[in-house]
Amino acid sequence: MTQIIDLSQEIYSGMPVYKGLPEVKMTVHATHEEWDNLIDYNTVTPSVYKLELGEHTGTHVDALNHMSIENKGQSIDTMPLTMFYTEGICLDFSNKELKALITTSDIKEACLVANLEIKKGDTVLLYTDHYRKYYGTNNWGNGPGLTAEATRWLGNIGIAAFGVETMSPGVPNVSNKEVHKICGELGFTHYENMINLHLLINNGRFRFIALPLKIRGGTGSPVRAVAIFEN
Repeated sequence: MTQIIDLSQEIYSGMPVYKGLPEVKMTVHATHEEWDNLIDYNTVTPSVYKLELGEHTGTHVDALNHMSIENKGQSIDTMPLTMFYTEGICLDFSNKELKALITTSDIKEACLVANLEIKKGDTVLLYTDHYRKYYGTNNWGNGPGLTAEATRWLGNIGIAAFGVETMSPGVPNVSNKEVHKICGELGFTHYENMINLHLLINNGRFRFIALPLKIRGGTGSPVRAVAIFEN
């Protein structure tokens, strides 16, 4: 039996976004009542919504051209689909406190505890339980994140991507900018704002799929990320 676990946030008006990024606005553009020329009606049933949002909204993937000026031209529409259709593992870092750093030794230890190996081409998801603890609170932007050194170590293994529950892959004003630049330098990417990672812990390897929109020149894209277990 196939089990599909949804790893993506809902998208809705006013949802949390990273500081300085476009706010999400969702408004009714057309209704069924308008389509059917109903003049007097007490209810409105939407037929089309208008969405205003940035590429880096909710659960999303960064394109390489988002990482630094050196990656100019490596937009989301140029990245191979094989980067978004991989095998995956999820490692447990739920003991990490706010703004804590995840190091290479932490990752190696988590692999040993879970009896999992990071393989070339994998997507590695980092479970911190930050979403369930802090989403929508004042500490939502203060989650744990990778060190630059751990990011480079993952990139040198040859992973396709890693994913986090937080709004940034590194700790802002500590490692976040460097983490982005290393991803661009080594040609791999990351996902942000993931959910339900607790459902992956202790369940072994899975198929990971998170296809982006084909945005011409895009610096990233919302994704519907899923983990698939074949029993």
